[in-house]
Amino acid sequence: MHTESFDLTIKNLSKIEGHTDLDVSVRDGKVTGARLRINENKRFFTTAAVGKPALAVHQVVSRICGTCSIAHLMCCINCVENAISHTPSEQTVMLRDLLLYGLNIRDHAMHLYLFCLPDIFGKDSILEFSDEGIEHELVHKAFDVKGAGNDLCVLVGGRAVHSPFPQIGGFTKLPEQASAKDVAKKLRAVRSAAIGFADIFLERDFSFEHRTTNIALRNDRFSYQEGDLMASSGLCISRRDFRSYLEKTVVPYSTAPGFEFRGSSYIVGALSRMNMNRDTLNRRTRKDMNRHLKAFPSANVFRNNLAQAIEIVHCIDSSIELLESLDVKEEPKIALTPKKSEGIGVLEAPRGTLYYNLMIDDSGKIEFADLVIPTSQNQIKIEQDIGALVQAKLDSGMKKEQISLEIEKLIRAYDPCMSCATHFLKVNWKG
Repeated sequence: MHTESFDLTIKNLSKIEGHTDLDVSVRDGKVTGARLRINENKRFFTTAAVGKPALAVHQVVSRICGTCSIAHLMCCINCVENAISHTPSEQTVMLRDLLLYGLNIRDHAMHLYLFCLPDIFGKDSILEFSDEGIEHELVHKAFDVKGAGNDLCVLVGGRAVHSPFPQIGGFTKLPEQASAKDVAKKLRAVRSAAIGFADIFLERDFSFEHRTTNIALRNDRFSYQEGDLMASSGLCISRRDFRSYLEKTVVPYSTAPGFEFRGSSYIVGALSRMNMNRDTLNRRTRKDMNRHLKAFPSANVFRNNLAQAIEIVHCIDSSIELLESLDVKEEPKIALTPKKSEGIGVLEAPRGTLYYNLMIDDSGKIEFADLVIPTSQNQIKIEQDIGALVQAKLDSGMKKEQISLEIEKLIRAYDPCMSCATHFLKVNWKG
């Protein structure tokens, strides 16, 4: 057991945009603090949305994130439609399902196969994988699965990033039948690979249990855009009331806020969704992934990655069903005139529940915007888990030089934005 005192400092954790540092303090063998210091420059997207036309602001906020641009795009559209009391057609809902399925396939695939898989194989990155044998084969399969998700996004949204086709009330362009069949064929071709990756994540021996409240949308078909919010305690929360349950917490050493649910930390994301919605997965997914689903409900944060792997199969199966029966038709254009109103938008982004609250003025422009991002909701819990993990590893006698890798694995398990870099831990041990 360690009894010394030292400080663990991780500088410049790379992420898609911005920077994050981590400080962990240990005194007399006890962890006294863990600080995840998100020091990304403020980008003022909520301010940038103010003054923009309500019918066009979704293309502004989609720039908040590259990898999750579709989630922001769709959540904003959902919010504005809620404000103007517009109910989208069944065809529009179906196409939005497909777009979100494509987003989750490609986003989960990138995170799991390119950044988490090397941990399992004891490698620093996929660049260290062998150019032959199983490792070589897995790299090719990884890009095949991710590519199929990209193709689905392009089919429905026009692009895999910052999709131009979705709009308030519908789509500017509809997918072609022949192209839909081609994408369905690609999805069928990668399904077995997706299940194979799920096998790998099921068998991984990483474990860290730290119980907390799970929150996710609950519905009867594992949709990323439907239902009300539910907490693992059984509490059902209407979309409009969600923000009233959250307390925005100023984190003085971070430019990003944290959030607490009724005064305590909580988590959102694939693990929460699987813990509460696994019975509503696609029927074919439930049948072929029965062995994997027995791992849930789980308090092991590393099971978040298994949940993501299962979601990829669910999205593939659900997309194939929709694409094989796809028969889209041009729908009459509805004249939408925003007026002074307020809307709420909630959907499940790859990393968890995304919340939008927009107010529209008399001229049809945004006058107020409030966004609650999944990574911000998870930030306090990540810090708590880092502290608990370090303490557990110290108590087990692990050398402090080895603990940094364990922290890296834990952070990646959450799939926050800052995990999207191949090398992101440089540890300076003091003391």
